[in-house]
Amino acid sequence: MPLTDPTANRSGSVRASELRWAAASLAVSITLLITKSVAYFLTRSDAVFSDALENSVNVFTAAFAMYSLRLAHRPADKEHPYGHGKVEFFSAGLDGSMILLAGVVIVAKVGLSFLNHERRKIERLDIGLGLMGAALLVNALMGLCLWLRGRKAKSLTLEAEGMHLAVDAIDSVAVLGAIAVVRLTGWKWVDTAAALAIAAYMAYLGLRLLKRSAAGLMDEQDAGDTQLLRNILDSHSGASGKEPRICSYHKLRHRHSGRYHWVDFHIMVPPWWSIDQGHRVASVIEYQIELALGEGNATAHVEPCDDAKCQRCEAERMSGSAKA
Repeated sequence: MPLTDPTANRSGSVRASELRWAAASLAVSITLLITKSVAYFLTRSDAVFSDALENSVNVFTAAFAMYSLRLAHRPADKEHPYGHGKVEFFSAGLDGSMILLAGVVIVAKVGLSFLNHERRKIERLDIGLGLMGAALLVNALMGLCLWLRGRKAKSLTLEAEGMHLAVDAIDSVAVLGAIAVVRLTGWKWVDTAAALAIAAYMAYLGLRLLKRSAAGLMDEQDAGDTQLLRNILDSHSGASGKEPRICSYHKLRHRHSGRYHWVDFHIMVPPWWSIDQGHRVASVIEYQIELALGEGNATAHVEPCDDAKCQRCEAERMSGSAKA
């Protein structure tokens, strides 16, 4: 049985769908950046500034997400035999870096305002509330759609973009709250406090995305995938295992290349088996693993069992099917 090509099994319609979602994210980010920039120049609110700055990051990362998705779907070639999927980890890392940088810039702006004893007059709060409320609804809807699509397609790029827009919506809630409090009480320090809270949350999210990106780039094994693979291999191992039965397995390794899984392992089979028999058993288990992972390539190395107490080998001897 031929091994699964991790890029050939992606249909053109799915690729086009993901690119359409990325393009929609870019269009929404540009529209909201204009909206929030207008809101900031009208209100001169630190909280609105922090939200607008984060949206400028959205525009940059959404544009890079489109490029990443196009590259990730390219088939493997001579220079990239494992495909181009890891660009999605790089995209998520860039997203995290830009979010973290935006948080630092917000803190720097607020700090400079304090050092310079700047006295700002926050104006036109009614218009600011209206613009930020509209931006909140659009961000929340688009962020949810992107996140769900990313989870379904196992695309870290779309998932990261969805998280980014969702966080932007949460930030907008904080901004709306701050503007409302300032409007009702005149406490301008609430505006500054909201900006700092948004910056802190952005730093947390940025570091989280960076950690996830680094884990993928460094081939960190996923604990859930490890358990899934062990359950499959254990079910075929030993005298009581299901068909096709193997004696045991070892050297199980796996990693991600974006959404694609690469798995290799060694299986032990009775030493009297022919090469063809061992290959057919390995192919069945490889195919089962590839189906369970969704998109991936599993490779088994077949070895003769050297365990004198192997129950699997003993059961075959007792049945009389072992070759002399």
